[in-house]
Amino acid sequence: MAAAAGAGWPAVCEKFRAARTLSAVESLKDPETEPYRSKYSARALLQEVKQLLSAAEEGGEAVLAVRRAVLEYELGVNHTDTEELSAGEEHLQRCTQLLEPHRLSPDCVSLYIQAQNNLGILWSQRDRIETAQTYLESAEALYNQYMKEDGNPPLDPSEHFMAEEEKLTDQERSKRFEKAYTHTLYYLAQVYQHLDMIEKAAQYCHTTLKRQLEYCGYYPVEWARNAATLSQYYLSKECFMEARHCLAAASVIFSQAGQVPSAEDGDETEPDQQDLPERKAEIARCWIKYCLNLLQSARKLLEDNIGELDTDRQLELKAQRKKEEDEKEKGRKKAVLFGTSDICDSVLAMEEKVSSVYPLDFQEAREIFLVGQNYVQEAKEFFQVDGYVTDHIEIVQDHSALFKVLAFFEEDYERRCKMHKRRIDMLEPIYTDLNPQYYLLIRRQLQCELADTYYEMMDLKVAIGNRLEKLDSHTVKKINSLAQFAIKYYELFLDSLRNPDKVFPEKLEEDVLRPAMVAKFHIARLYGKLITSDSKKQLENMQTSLEYYTFLVDYCEKYPDAVPAIETELELSKEMVNLLPASMERLRAKMSSLV
Repeated sequence: MAAAAGAGWPAVCEKFRAARTLSAVESLKDPETEPYRSKYSARALLQEVKQLLSAAEEGGEAVLAVRRAVLEYELGVNHTDTEELSAGEEHLQRCTQLLEPHRLSPDCVSLYIQAQNNLGILWSQRDRIETAQTYLESAEALYNQYMKEDGNPPLDPSEHFMAEEEKLTDQERSKRFEKAYTHTLYYLAQVYQHLDMIEKAAQYCHTTLKRQLEYCGYYPVEWARNAATLSQYYLSKECFMEARHCLAAASVIFSQAGQVPSAEDGDETEPDQQDLPERKAEIARCWIKYCLNLLQSARKLLEDNIGELDTDRQLELKAQRKKEEDEKEKGRKKAVLFGTSDICDSVLAMEEKVSSVYPLDFQEAREIFLVGQNYVQEAKEFFQVDGYVTDHIEIVQDHSALFKVLAFFEEDYERRCKMHKRRIDMLEPIYTDLNPQYYLLIRRQLQCELADTYYEMMDLKVAIGNRLEKLDSHTVKKINSLAQFAIKYYELFLDSLRNPDKVFPEKLEEDVLRPAMVAKFHIARLYGKLITSDSKKQLENMQTSLEYYTFLVDYCEKYPDAVPAIETELELSKEMVNLLPASMERLRAKMSSLV
């Protein structure tokens, strides 16, 4: 009865190998009408091997138990792949039960970890994330315990169906075992992300990426995409050195796509090679966010209470910087470096193209701005307005934001005005072409941004005018024109909030409350800034201004819960509601005395 023994054992091993080839290789060629044809054929072969193994007497009970566990594992993965999760779970549980007494032995530990990994995936597919977490953390703990107590390269599960002369080298065993553990960390990163344990998810993602490079087990495009995504987490924490390192590594590894065979599951081509232009553009967008966030964070550090550059603070930060950064970079670099020495050299060369420290003057800010602007052009090459309207507009808005923050560092008001004019020139054509029926929210964003930009330009022109001995007619005309354009776009935004009967809402929704109130406040201020020699027109402007200020005050009296959103604007509005009537009365008296 010992059908599997002696001369029959090679045949059993051959069947096992054939089943694995069907699953891993042939299944990729299955037609859409029969997507699991090869998987089902593999399952039939595995069941045959299971029957033959039951009759075997070779190797003793312990060896047979591990071989049975390997088959249960393969059947579990097979059923999971064909979306039969309950059957898959049963086989994977039987695998772990068979291995439980010996799970820390070199013969069993790798298989046990891989079974736990797959149970984690299975429970994730059922949206039972906490259960998945339990299995994956168990696999992680087992790896750490084994490495502490033994540490020798354990057998790979496939070796239990190999002849002695076919067995793997210690180097190959170690590589496969480490790859299984890397998968554990990769799945844990996703689990922690689902559970909103964002910091822990980022930590595990970073470790996974480092290990994938270390053991050459990665697809370049997928690796680059994950590294670029991780950079956005570091940006949210204002860890700019780490964010830059992730993006530099993403760019370097992405350049390998299509050139370097992947060591992930053999040397086959990475699945999404056809998406290379899109993936490249996505990484470019992450670089844009990096440059923009670095500039905006520097602005927050340097601005005074009216939003201008605080020169004392600037000098103080420049003095501090050199002393601190050298030490900080030395310590933090060790924790984040990706890859082998040749990859590191390429990554470091990439990093040198853009700073990771806060820019403290216009020249430093401009260097970061130019890098961001180059990535804007790269991203727009793929995300064109035809076919990618929303993405294209977001990139243009980021480009506008880069100009806006660069203008903060510019001391010359005329040059600052020109930067804001560049923003107008890129935003207005897009706004004009957008259909309000389909792009209402984007149009609102652009209305507010265009209004704010014209408003800022008007303020700058007023400041330039204040330096002149006497306002010339050209400057007056320019100030009034900018103010009118700002009013136009604020009014367009407010009109978009009206119902089909053109009635403005009595109570504003929370998401539009602050933008709407700020628009009302700015319109009130803009009417106060319009310059006219006609006293009657001036009185009309003051009356309009008063009506808008009064709207804010009355609204907040009626809805006190709105106050926290617009405290500063409300205080100023109350002051103007008290002051404007007296100013208007004085103007009326002056007008009547001239009659």
